[in-house]
Amino acid sequence: MHHLAPIRVLLRVEEAVDAGLVDEPRVVTLCAMCYNTLKRANHLYRNDADKRRVIESIMEKESRPYGGKAEVIHLLQLLKEVGWEKVSERVEKPLEGLKIAPYYGCLLLRPRGFGIDDPEEPRIMESLIEALGGEVVDIPFKSRCCGAYHTVFMKEEAAELSYKILRQASEMGADLIALSCPLCMFNMADRKSLIERLFRDFKGIPVLYFTQLMALAFGLEEEAHLDENNPDPRPLLRERGLWR
Repeated sequence: MHHLAPIRVLLRVEEAVDAGLVDEPRVVTLCAMCYNTLKRANHLYRNDADKRRVIESIMEKESRPYGGKAEVIHLLQLLKEVGWEKVSERVEKPLEGLKIAPYYGCLLLRPRGFGIDDPEEPRIMESLIEALGGEVVDIPFKSRCCGAYHTVFMKEEAAELSYKILRQASEMGADLIALSCPLCMFNMADRKSLIERLFRDFKGIPVLYFTQLMALAFGLEEEAHLDENNPDPRPLLRERGLWR
């Protein structure tokens, strides 16, 4: 059952090819959790005949079985494929003077063989930040789990994990953190009040989705929706001349 929903999504990708809506069976994700779930389910379906038969039996009402042809990629991989030079060409407001700590979390890089980059020395998010004109702050905890899987039943433990990541980024001189997971965003940003209550020394640091950084650098301030971030990054950006 865990793999049923992602396999249905991948079947829809193949059906889109059948209908002439897309040229090739590729699905692009913006979410680390979605990427990881789809990628692993696809691998299991292709390589485990017993589980494949079980999944197909549950999906018997579908018009046809999934053929295993869909490829799952993350938007960061697509940007790398397009080329960092072309990304830089679209920049209207370089993020000069902005020190950014890339945070991968545990789902973009692991398990080995499924991640979007080298799990020990990833560079893909760093390359994007540099293409946007920002300065990379490399933190050791960039691939450490923030506790998202425990955020419902173990709030305090998840808050502590997130606090350690945020504190490290701040202590190493980062102005903000860039990430690619809504669960990590929830833990490190939306749980700000809980982190502050548990750790009195916590000063806070803005957390942005990597696409928000892209919108900002591309001159698309309204589309960045930074008014929804917690803490609000706009005062910092105004100070650096990156916000109106």
